Amino acid sequence: MIVTAFAIGLLGSFHCLGMCGPIALALPVRDQASLRRWLGRLAYNLGRITTYAFLGGLFGLLGQSLAMAGLQQTLSITLGILIVLGVVLPTTLLLRVSPNHYIARMIGRVKKSMQQLFAVRTYPAMFGLGTLNGLLPCGLVYVGLAGATATGFATEGATYMAAFGLGTLPMMLGVSFLGQWISVPMRNKVRKAVPILVSTVGVLFILRGLSLDIPYVSPVLAGEMTVSEVITICR
Repeated sequence: MIVTAFAIGLLGSFHCLGMCGPIALALPVRDQASLRRWLGRLAYNLGRITTYAFLGGLFGLLGQSLAMAGLQQTLSITLGILIVLGVVLPTTLLLRVSPNHYIARMIGRVKKSMQQLFAVRTYPAMFGLGTLNGLLPCGLVYVGLAGATATGFATEGATYMAAFGLGTLPMMLGVSFLGQWISVPMRNKVRKAVPILVSTVGVLFILRGLSLDIPYVSPVLAGEMTVSEVITICR
């Protein structure tokens, strides 16, 4: 699961260049010495990863509560189906599901706080920018949080999202320094691979929830019966 989270972050970071790329390029560290530029960008990305890990812990805790209620299989299958639907459904249909007024206001406050931090050229400010950026809406982060929820534990959820964040680190650092060298054809090729990766993750969640007694792919969840055991009982 951790390797999957890292892979989602690594490949999916190309998909997120449209939103996070401009922020990374606009960080107020361009006129600073080389070491300070590196440290500033690292502080910014550490902030992002910290937020991802915190959210992963919260969603892992949610998954743990559902697992204790005996809903671990249902949760894993449901999340898998939602992930696959998020890939196959038309974008125009997904756009109709807009955030409500309160969520929109919260996002506006986050963006306003980010604008204020852009004027402060300190490492804590760069870290703060990263933590706030981690709160902005992102479809790929939602996929990661689905995985964190499916882990069923707060600590594992936090670890899952930390791995996801580390997967995005090479691209986010790269675009900060070499953004103009990342060709459009290269971005398009990787973007085409992202839906395949995300769909694969969704299918793995479904298989995991089915408890087919397949090592690593569909292990028997704690307290659950295998499909063969269910069939035996039905007979």
